[in-house]
Amino acid sequence: MEIQYIPAKTIVTAKKSTQWFGADHNMNIYRGCCHGCIYCDSRSDCYREDNFDVVKAKEDALRIIRDELRRKVRSGIISTGSMSDPYNPFEEELKLTRHSLELINAFKFGVTIATKSPLVTRDIDILQDIKKHSPLLVKMTITTADDELCKKLEPNVAPTSERIAALKTLSDAGIYCGILMMPILPYINDTEESVLSIVNMAKECGAKFVYPSFGVTMRDSQREYFYSKLKEIYPELVETYKKKFGTYYKCSSPHASKLWNIFKSECDRLGLLYDIRDITSSYKIGYGDIQFSFFKD
Repeated sequence: MEIQYIPAKTIVTAKKSTQWFGADHNMNIYRGCCHGCIYCDSRSDCYREDNFDVVKAKEDALRIIRDELRRKVRSGIISTGSMSDPYNPFEEELKLTRHSLELINAFKFGVTIATKSPLVTRDIDILQDIKKHSPLLVKMTITTADDELCKKLEPNVAPTSERIAALKTLSDAGIYCGILMMPILPYINDTEESVLSIVNMAKECGAKFVYPSFGVTMRDSQREYFYSKLKEIYPELVETYKKKFGTYYKCSSPHASKLWNIFKSECDRLGLLYDIRDITSSYKIGYGDIQFSFFKD
């Protein structure tokens, strides 16, 4: 299957807020996603993505990124993976993410990466170079410790065990990394056993943090897709969801409060971070305030 290409005028865009792990800019080289996760928020109509399951690459992406980074008057931190996984299957051959990291390194920017793919370990050499001059963070999404359940919720993604192994490889290489434990789906993976298993996996693989969300977001086409898939794997839960959440956007687990307390206690015991402010401060230690570090000729 060949990759589709779409036109783009800009790729590295300024973020309105740096609250999400301290990044100043967004960078999405790809659009769409073939992971098939039943809960993905990026399916929502507001993102205007037709044929979401088809991965598209942006035309002339590397030139655009190079020119945009060259024009920046100050360095900062670039976030990638917010709308489409930068390590989709096409990336193994195309290497657009790898080459964009080379540009980020050359222009002395930092980067935060969100992914569900072990392919990120391929680029450890570049990540280590970026780390020498700028903050670096890799976030691996893990929703369940159970590989079988993982395949139901995220059918086209590497199983949890492989993602945990990738985190171990990153950690052993000195890369600051951790887990995005989200979403925790009501009535599916919102159990004490599941949450504690993920936290303990994080500790064992050398992750520095686990950032959770005890619930799921749902709106318009995203909700429709979620229910259609739920009918296939947990048909008895469809009516439960509809009665409990209706058209709510934020659908929290009924056990959220209890799970949070158990989660927090275990993270404290194991020395894992979980507050986004603490995580952001931790991975930036030693770099000063990079947001306002101006380039010098």
